[in-house]
Amino acid sequence: MITLRKAKEQDIEIIRDIAAATWPSTYLELIGQEQIDYMLEKMYNKGELLNQFLSGHLFIIAEDNENQYGFAGYSIIDLEAKIYKLHKLYVMPSAHGKGVGKILINEVFNQVKEAGASALQLNVNKHNKAKDFYLKGGFKIKEGVKIDIGEGYFMDDYVMEYRF
Repeated sequence: MITLRKAKEQDIEIIRDIAAATWPSTYLELIGQEQIDYMLEKMYNKGELLNQFLSGHLFIIAEDNENQYGFAGYSIIDLEAKIYKLHKLYVMPSAHGKGVGKILINEVFNQVKEAGASALQLNVNKHNKAKDFYLKGGFKIKEGVKIDIGEGYFMDDYVMEYRF
């Protein structure tokens, strides 16, 4: 049975391991191995993840007794407007199609709704199949963005939003 728990700083390695296991199957055809390596090092190094914990990002891990199947990470990005952002949601390839992503996104919905959110936003690569998962879940495409992440790499994303 899959259970959810709030991640702690001690779970940084688990988060890194899930990201390293999920990114190649998610992004290899979209951005190539060099950009994957660059982005994993930039966004999932221990210091960056620790900074995210310390700055108020909340992480949720989906697991059973011995295996971790995925995680989600989110934070508030506009206190006044009560807008939250889902920064990360990744599910192990071996758990795809088993409802783990749905369990994680529903928990994020519940938590931000309980906190009084007016909206939940996320960025998704324009060609990522996850875009359809989010559209089915009630998100709408707000805009397209191209984000310079350094070293000549860009993220070509949609900003998607779910209004409460």
